[in-house]
Amino acid sequence: MYLEARARAALRGALSALGVPSPGQIPIDRPPRPELGDLSTRLAYLLTKETGAPPQEVAQALAEELSKHPDLEDVRAEQGFVNLRFRPQALWEALRVILRQGEAYGRQDLGKGRKLQVEFVSSNPTGPLTVGHGRQAALGDVLAELFSQLGWEVTREYYLNDEGRQIDLLAQSLWARYRQALGEDQPLPEGGYQGDYLIPIGEELARSWGDRYPNWNEEAQGVFRKQAVDRMMRMIKEDLAAFGVRFDVWTREGDLHRRGLVRETLKELQRRGAVYEKDGALWMRSREHGLARDPVLVRSDGSPTYLMVDIAYHVDKYRRGFVRVVDVQGADHAEEQKQVKLALRILGLPEGFLDYCVHQFVTLRGREGVERMSTRAGHFIRLGDLIRELGRDVVRYFMVMRKPESHLTFDYELAKKTSMDNPVYYVQYAHTRIASIFREAEKSGEFLPPHASHVTEVDLSPLTDPAELALIKELDRFPDVLAQAAGFAPHLLCEYLEGLAAVFHPYYTRVRVLGQGRATPARLALLAGVRLVLRRGLSILGVSAPEEM
Repeated sequence: MYLEARARAALRGALSALGVPSPGQIPIDRPPRPELGDLSTRLAYLLTKETGAPPQEVAQALAEELSKHPDLEDVRAEQGFVNLRFRPQALWEALRVILRQGEAYGRQDLGKGRKLQVEFVSSNPTGPLTVGHGRQAALGDVLAELFSQLGWEVTREYYLNDEGRQIDLLAQSLWARYRQALGEDQPLPEGGYQGDYLIPIGEELARSWGDRYPNWNEEAQGVFRKQAVDRMMRMIKEDLAAFGVRFDVWTREGDLHRRGLVRETLKELQRRGAVYEKDGALWMRSREHGLARDPVLVRSDGSPTYLMVDIAYHVDKYRRGFVRVVDVQGADHAEEQKQVKLALRILGLPEGFLDYCVHQFVTLRGREGVERMSTRAGHFIRLGDLIRELGRDVVRYFMVMRKPESHLTFDYELAKKTSMDNPVYYVQYAHTRIASIFREAEKSGEFLPPHASHVTEVDLSPLTDPAELALIKELDRFPDVLAQAAGFAPHLLCEYLEGLAAVFHPYYTRVRVLGQGRATPARLALLAGVRLVLRRGLSILGVSAPEEM
């Protein structure tokens, strides 16, 4: 971040010297290979119209001016690109900037305090959270934290679908388990929930209530609906807490109906000519807007579809003052996502208000159990069980270390390892190694020289080893990585931390830090920066940064 800012300032100075107006944005990239330079710009291609010269000629003129800049030691024009390499002095100053900012390093003000909501998990309360839900929980929580780091006022929200046919089936399934616990041969309802997780609840209710509800009727339905939803939500919240995931708001579908928001939203869609009646049902005119089909909003029996309620829910989000909402959802919701966006556009909500982070599914490899999960059939591995077996850190990290849009194969055997083969251990061990060096430094009193009252006052000129300079360059990238990761790509933060650890580990084994005279305080200052960024990055992922392992 510091180096990019210095590069842009140098480029603006070069443009001024050449008498060429500076564009609003000066593109800065990283060369594909480190030997080409620290940073690169394609600015010359943007100036060909302004200058009337070919890109390589413009790049050469820029390179000649930039070579005079005190921060730069090597500037080359190649195929219209300008590649820049910084002097060590500029890198040392970059490290000082990082150390001065401390725990604030990486925070940015892109959101400017505006309200943003991340809705994720939102699993129907028909059973415990599965391993598949774990990916969405981790993705949503990390994205929410990334947005917070970028200056948004973030609300984490869980949408609780406590209405409809599935909840009725869950309630009747629980009633059947209750009757079975009383010794009755009561079958589960057709399409009911077969998982064993309802058995102990049914047994508990049988002990508490006895034969109070012998028949499945309206009274029993109301009682068992409430019991089923409350018990399932208790299980879900327990697993979320074990996973380190918290929510600020829990919204129930039933509340949207009670407030009349679903009915009101439907009327507004009708007023805008977006709804028509056919076969006793109400349909939205989506094909007129380029979508593949017209979806049903209200069934012929008068009950609203999930889509209709979802549209109303997003109108509610807008009314609550969010300027941007992000829904984390599985790829199986793709068609509905298009329909919701269309409905919001018809209703006049601003473009860009709603966005989706879409993720693929999870396959658990190397652990006995089911591979294709179904809560209804009772075939699943509970997220809480996986957390208890592997630990929160490993499960969270593994759930976000691949692109969301790629299928995730969760390697159980790799996740169990406590060696450098395990990427979580690999990153955490870098932090642990640095912590051990600082413990030894504290014992020997070698940390700060007599003239320095703070680490930022240390003489950094002994930092000349290529690995030391490479570490500083990696640390400087951290703010940019956070901004990129917030673009629904938290795996980039995992890749960055693993890359930083990959530079550090060989340095640790090769270079002695303590007892090296002037070099010791400088190297400790560098390691303070590495430790800071490792800790900050792991914290954003919801993973611990242990002092000892």
